Amino acid sequence: MKRYFVAAAAAVMLLAASSANADCGCGTPAVTTDCGCEPTMVTKTVYVPTYETVMKTVNCTEYTKEERTRTYTVYKRVPRTEEKTKTYTVCVPEKRTKTVEYTVMVPVQETKTQEYTVKVPYTEEKEVEYTVMTPVKEEKTKTYTVMVPYTEEVEQTYTVQVPTYEEKEVEYTVMVPVQEEKTQTYTVMVPYTEEVEQTYTVQVPYTEEVSATRTVTKRVPVETTRTVTVNTGHWETQTVEVPCCTYDPCTCEKVESVRTCCKRVWVPGCETKEVPCTTYECVTEEVPYTYNVTKCRTEERTRTCTVTKCRPEERTRTYTVTKCVPETKTKTVKVCKMTTEERTRTCKVTKCRPEERTRTYTVTKCVPETKTKTVKVCKYRDEVRTRECTVTKCVPETKTKEVEYCVMVPQEKTKTYTVTTYDCVPEEKTQTYTVCVPVTVTKEVPVKVCKMVAQEVTVPADCGCASSCGCESYCCKRFGGRLHKLFHGCGCTTCCCQ
Repeated sequence: MKRYFVAAAAAVMLLAASSANADCGCGTPAVTTDCGCEPTMVTKTVYVPTYETVMKTVNCTEYTKEERTRTYTVYKRVPRTEEKTKTYTVCVPEKRTKTVEYTVMVPVQETKTQEYTVKVPYTEEKEVEYTVMTPVKEEKTKTYTVMVPYTEEVEQTYTVQVPTYEEKEVEYTVMVPVQEEKTQTYTVMVPYTEEVEQTYTVQVPYTEEVSATRTVTKRVPVETTRTVTVNTGHWETQTVEVPCCTYDPCTCEKVESVRTCCKRVWVPGCETKEVPCTTYECVTEEVPYTYNVTKCRTEERTRTCTVTKCRPEERTRTYTVTKCVPETKTKTVKVCKMTTEERTRTCKVTKCRPEERTRTYTVTKCVPETKTKTVKVCKYRDEVRTRECTVTKCVPETKTKEVEYCVMVPQEKTKTYTVTTYDCVPEEKTQTYTVCVPVTVTKEVPVKVCKMVAQEVTVPADCGCASSCGCESYCCKRFGGRLHKLFHGCGCTTCCCQ
């Protein structure tokens, strides 16, 4: 808004200063127009915006600290001991004996005569025919065509653009700057310092010692005994007769026999013992303790503050305004024109003519040839032979033995154990906290106010005449003319609007 008023005031002052010698929009001064009358200067009143600082009363919100109290509930865990009974089943081992029958294969040996056939190798000589590829060379003749290059001169016509320069006079317009000095009055806000006493509130912390009790749970050791079942099983090595089958190498018959082998057997065993053990019970105690609480008290203090304020002051300054006046000048310019011109040149052209030639080359062929060679061949004849061999047969035999085995017999037992449960007990406590309460305060604040101040300006009056072209003057068409018409009207027309 401020920029708008300053721009409007500057436009009015420029219009007033340039009305005496301003042009009508086509570069000719208005004083020397063919209107047949001279302009009359008239004094007009213009309102220029001026800013002043005024103290204004404003309501603002400030916050004051206030202490309040509230009650909240805290839950404590109180231990409670209960005794419970549990029934469980224990497997007690019991040894038993039983008779088991088993079969053993007993080996029996026999002597037998056996015939067998052997392949005896022998060598024979034999003639074999085979084919060999023998290389044979042969000469051949081939005719081929070659392109032989030769040079020939040819005349060629081409077109060239030849430049031609001409001198030409050209008119151009130059804006010549003209400077003018003007005086302006403006308002400046000059700062000054002032000391003011201010009261403020401070929260001063202090420490207060508070006593209370708390519940402490301790674990106390208790010596007890419990029954434990111990596994007393062990490994034993036993000799076992196992039936087996073999094949006679002479007759290739299946022979049953018995062989003795060792195996490891697990012998189970269980034993019940009373073992001492330590358990821990929870004991609750109320223990007093002291802790520190930090609280705050409100305290008012006073301090001196330096406040910076501004007072309006009017000043005057002189500035220079530069205007541009159009001026016509003439200059000589060289103009380039291109003329087409035909020219002739001799060029060398390379051409090719075909020519036949002959060449000789060697070709290698492979011819098959049959040859004979003597080869040794290995052959086999059958021969029958005799041998004696011992055959072992296994004869089954039944035996009896007593075996101990363990059976787990289930047995029910009862034990008593202690369980600790916790009950939640509510307890009310009081707490003090600080709250910021809003308070409305009235203050005086400096505010800038814009006022319109009357100022007298000298401008040309209406000329009251018309031109021969019958159109309106510059005051009705141009932007500056519109401002002129706005302040003091326009009553004449000139042909300069074209």
